[in-house]
Amino acid sequence: GATTENPSFELNAALLSRAQVLVLKRFEPADLERLAQRAEQDLGRALPLDGPARDALIEMADGDGRAILNLIEQVMAWKVEGKLDRDQLSTRLMRRAARYDKSGDEHYNLISALHKSIRGSDPDAALYWFNRMLLGGEDPRFLARRLTRMAVEDIGLADPQANGLCLDAWQTYERLGSPEGELALAQAVIYLALAPKSNAGYAAFKQSAAAARKTGSEPPPKHILNAPTKLMEEQGYGDGYQYDHDAEDGFSGQNYFPDGMKRGVFYLPVERGFERELKKRVDWFAGLRAKRDG
Repeated sequence: GATTENPSFELNAALLSRAQVLVLKRFEPADLERLAQRAEQDLGRALPLDGPARDALIEMADGDGRAILNLIEQVMAWKVEGKLDRDQLSTRLMRRAARYDKSGDEHYNLISALHKSIRGSDPDAALYWFNRMLLGGEDPRFLARRLTRMAVEDIGLADPQANGLCLDAWQTYERLGSPEGELALAQAVIYLALAPKSNAGYAAFKQSAAAARKTGSEPPPKHILNAPTKLMEEQGYGDGYQYDHDAEDGFSGQNYFPDGMKRGVFYLPVERGFERELKKRVDWFAGLRAKRDG
């Protein structure tokens, strides 16, 4: 069998390893022009179009050879005197819809382009890909969800307002609908692209999750456990707990990791945006902890 879908998504690994994969690429304008010339030779007459109109016809095909042949078939069926210009052609023909499959290859390619443009702090490119997806028929709610994900993954605590702004834009879209609500999402795109970037929170989440999986059976140290019964109190629950509000600087520096587990350092804030301030706090607490331990 054969498929024009991305085999990475449609075929399992075992079958894919035994298959020959041919990657099909869109035609360039010069390729479409050669197809048009061949069609004219087969039909024995030239297209009734001037130069700019001919260029417009090729643009309408949007890199699709089958589309250019269908368009040529329509044009050749018209009874016209002389050659049509670009405007006359545009009133008779519709531009082919941009290639976009909401569940296939183009869907993943374009959302990747949008995400990386925002991560790369390029609002113009981000807006371009955002609109490519909208014009292709993408659900704006999917884009709102992805923008919110980008806010927590790539901006994080470098700009804590980014997440809330995305949620507000999402809610605005829900109130206004399309097309008016799409402007709120577009403004969120611009804000995220220009916001300071940090994935420190995302990295800390993944590293702490890996540590939790590795030591998932270790109990908390007894001094931070509550002792609501006498038996638990006799077992040492809560023994030696230091109430931080009573400690100097409101910080006791005691251990909160499982006994015997090496202290993890997961969150490493960057010197960008609000995380500059958070880094000062992390460093300050680390200094106090070292002083108390010493």
